[in-house]
Amino acid sequence: MANIVLGITGSIAAYKAADIASQLTKAGHQVTCVLSKGAVEFVTPLTLCTLSRRPVITDLFAEKEGWQPGHIQLADDADLLLIAPASANVLAALAHGFANDALTAIALATRAPILIAPAMNGKMWQHPATLRNVETLKSWGAQFVDPAEGLLACGYEGVGRLAPVEEIVAKAQAVLR
Repeated sequence: MANIVLGITGSIAAYKAADIASQLTKAGHQVTCVLSKGAVEFVTPLTLCTLSRRPVITDLFAEKEGWQPGHIQLADDADLLLIAPASANVLAALAHGFANDALTAIALATRAPILIAPAMNGKMWQHPATLRNVETLKSWGAQFVDPAEGLLACGYEGVGRLAPVEEIVAKAQAVLR
């Protein structure tokens, strides 16, 4: 059983994180969901808490009891940090070392492998800044499940959809092996 921190960011694809959390939990992993402020607009902590059977983190400063900061404990205990979906905003924050919220603070503090599954508008995905941020993260060892092609929530057709949940779960399992 692995300790997986599932980071969920502000993307319409955030609802698919519930299925990711459920599948990884059913596979015997301990999944702790960490939601960005944007993610809370798309999926509720209650849904993720129920499916993961664990408390959900939504605020960097809502620490548990005890002396050690909760985000550092999560970073230390993680066997994998999976961010799905990852917005353009979180890719930029990670590539530039920002720790503005619980998810980015955990990402900066963990030494666990990081697996990122982006989801965004195709023009955002193909923007030079996003591509540079992805290359920076890859150069630091982050692994990616590239977005899929198809009809996007914004109405455009193209690359940017969250990869299929089964593909993300399979890649997470492979990284843990």
